Amino acid sequence: MAGAHHNPLYKGAGGTVVLPKSVFLDREDGGHLIVNPPRDVWEQSELSAVELAHWCFLVGAIGRAMIDVLPQLEGGCVNYFEAGNWALNDAAPPKGPKRAPDHRRVHMHVFGRSRGAKHPSWRWGEAPRLPDYQDRKKWTAEFAPLEAKECSAIVKQAKLILKRRYE
Repeated sequence: MAGAHHNPLYKGAGGTVVLPKSVFLDREDGGHLIVNPPRDVWEQSELSAVELAHWCFLVGAIGRAMIDVLPQLEGGCVNYFEAGNWALNDAAPPKGPKRAPDHRRVHMHVFGRSRGAKHPSWRWGEAPRLPDYQDRKKWTAEFAPLEAKECSAIVKQAKLILKRRYE
């Protein structure tokens, strides 16, 4: 899933920010972005200290920027979710059993959590409920991605946060 995205919305020392082609929640329920580290690794510990620090700065800046600029997150928050498990599913390409170091790619999902979320998987005050691998396409089909103007506003705010807090 880490590779399935549009062109980067942002690229810098901390990695890239992308809008996934298949979003896991609707923009009105909070929005979904992915922050990839500065290089492909299967496990966070494979990043150098500087790479990991810069990636963490970027992840935090994107999350805070979403809270700051998205009206649907008024009174809400974000969840940070680092996974990559679907790449290891026996049904995922290449079919069959897989070893994590060979197929998993670290990426951080940033999920906006709206107090008014309508989808049952994203109810306020509950943990997110993601589907099984086999059901993922049907589940994601009903969700709209963040709009271009929302993404631009998030990136603009994240750049200010990075400059103000981490430079």
